[in-house]
Amino acid sequence: MDAPVKLKPGDRVAVVSPSWAGPGVFPAVQDLALRRIRDELDLEPVEFPTTRTPGASAAERAADLMAAYADPTIRAVFASIGGDDQITVLSHLDPAPFRADPKPYFGYSDNTNLLNWLWTHGVAGYHGGSTLVHLSRPLDPVHLSSLRAALFDTTDLAITPVNQFSEEESDWDNPSTLDTPLATVPSPGWVWHQPGTVVTGPTWGGNLEILHWNLAASRWILPVERYAGSILLLETSEELPPAEEVFRMLRNAGERGLLEQFPAVLVATAKAAFRGNPASAEERSSYRDDQREAVLEALAVYSPSAMAVFGIDFGHTTPQWILPYGGRMTIDGPNRSITAHF
Repeated sequence: MDAPVKLKPGDRVAVVSPSWAGPGVFPAVQDLALRRIRDELDLEPVEFPTTRTPGASAAERAADLMAAYADPTIRAVFASIGGDDQITVLSHLDPAPFRADPKPYFGYSDNTNLLNWLWTHGVAGYHGGSTLVHLSRPLDPVHLSSLRAALFDTTDLAITPVNQFSEEESDWDNPSTLDTPLATVPSPGWVWHQPGTVVTGPTWGGNLEILHWNLAASRWILPVERYAGSILLLETSEELPPAEEVFRMLRNAGERGLLEQFPAVLVATAKAAFRGNPASAEERSSYRDDQREAVLEALAVYSPSAMAVFGIDFGHTTPQWILPYGGRMTIDGPNRSITAHF
């Protein structure tokens, strides 16, 4: 599939809530994000009717998405945040406006539903970003560099390890705290598994729990051969699925014949705490180690030749790299390098 068309300064971008309408609950936080879109990205944000409407129906949220893609003056679409029911929106979507004007969509977590739906219809997007989580705070250099590359540039961007990261939450009830940096700790770094090959291919995947829902629904997953040669992106959410459940979800994908299609797998630094649970650094480290072993156990059975890289910051931790979704990346094992082709 073709890479999304690039934007230029002054372009209009949609801000939508296809999952939870968090901007209606935290309007001051959303206002900060809109200001940063204008001031730091030089783009004009446009909210749609359900962006700040908690409880909007799936059909109403789908109508906003279709309106955003049907509007030729809108050149990109940003998700406000994730949620837990975006899968119900998909059956209300008509592919026609998305195929006619395949503008880039930015989102992660529950937005894996829409990114995957777009992928099945030949429309590439970007895994990462949200207005409430990322754009309401001063933009981290990692996030900003990949966001600007995705929006404006045709370039090859090196995806590199970060020195410090955070898995803490912002206090949206007190927006004045959003200018205070989140507490960080040293990054666990990358872990390479079978780094003997170089793989270039389109990406697919996203949040593991959401992918598992799509596998269960079945209608939004293509025949497995359609994924052959792709690079699998995997990240887990703030719900902190235990290692046993991570293995079972991947086992189910393996039994379908899906895992064997991917010659390379990128696994994000797992968020290992939510609102202080678990609290200790040791528990958090153990959680990530156990998850890595669960992924490796599944790969050993269902894709034993796959190369895998763990600890890349594109999931629910901060900072967050924005990565192509359906676009191409190169995983160079011998040189221990990862490149996103924007």
